[in-house]
Amino acid sequence: MNPLKQFVVKPLLPLEIGGVDITLTNSSLFMMLSVLAGVLLVWGCTWRKRLIPSAMQSLVESLYLFVQKTAETTIGAHYKPYMPFMFSVFIFVLMGNALGLVPYGFTFTSQLIPVGAFALLGTIVATLCGIYHAGFGWLRTFFPKGIPAPLAPIIIPIEMISFLSKPFSLTVRLMMNMIVGHVLLKILAEFVIDLGVFGVFPLLFACVMIVFELGIAFLQAYVFTVLTGIYLSEAVNQH
Repeated sequence: MNPLKQFVVKPLLPLEIGGVDITLTNSSLFMMLSVLAGVLLVWGCTWRKRLIPSAMQSLVESLYLFVQKTAETTIGAHYKPYMPFMFSVFIFVLMGNALGLVPYGFTFTSQLIPVGAFALLGTIVATLCGIYHAGFGWLRTFFPKGIPAPLAPIIIPIEMISFLSKPFSLTVRLMMNMIVGHVLLKILAEFVIDLGVFGVFPLLFACVMIVFELGIAFLQAYVFTVLTGIYLSEAVNQH
C-alpha cells in the first residue's frame, strides 16, 4: 500500500452555502478537533485550580511555563502581550501533531495549505506588531541603518526575499518532519502485517517509533513556536 495515501485529503460532509464550497474534510475535521482538544486540555485541567496542583494541572502549568520561558528568551522583556498568541500556536500545533498519531487520525500539519496559512498568520502578526511599535520606520527592516545608499537596489530585494521566505521555511520544516515520520510508521506497520507471527520485532520497533514520534510532535511544536517568537522579536525590538 502506498504510504503517502494517508496524507490524501478526503471529503467527509459535502456542504455548499451561497455557491461557496465549505465541504468538511478529514483535514478540517482534525483542525477543529485540535482546537477542541487544546481547549479541553487547558480548561479541563485548570478550571478547579488547587494550591497543591493535581497531575493534570501540573502538566498544563508546566506547558505554560515552558512557552513563557521560550517567549521571554526570544522576545525579551516585552514578551507578555504576545504570550496568548504564542501559547495558542504551541498548543494548536502540538495537538495537530499528536492527533495524527491516533489510529485512523489525520495529520493536517503535514498539509501545505493549513500549515502555510498558520505560518503566514504568524508573519502577519509580526509585521503588524512591527508597524505598531515603529510606525513606518518598520520599513527599515528592508534597508537597515548604516548601509550606504548606493547598495539599496541590492540590499532591499535580498531583505524582502528573506522576509517573505519566513512562512515558507516554517511550513516546509513542520510538513516534512511530519511526513517522514508517518511514512516510516506506515512502512513498519506493513511489515508487521506481512510477517504475521514473525512481525513481533517490527511491532516492538513500531511502538518505540510511536514514542519517538510523540517526542518529534512536541519538538516541532516547540520549534514552530520558537521561530514565531524570533519573528516577533525582530519586529518588537527593531532599532
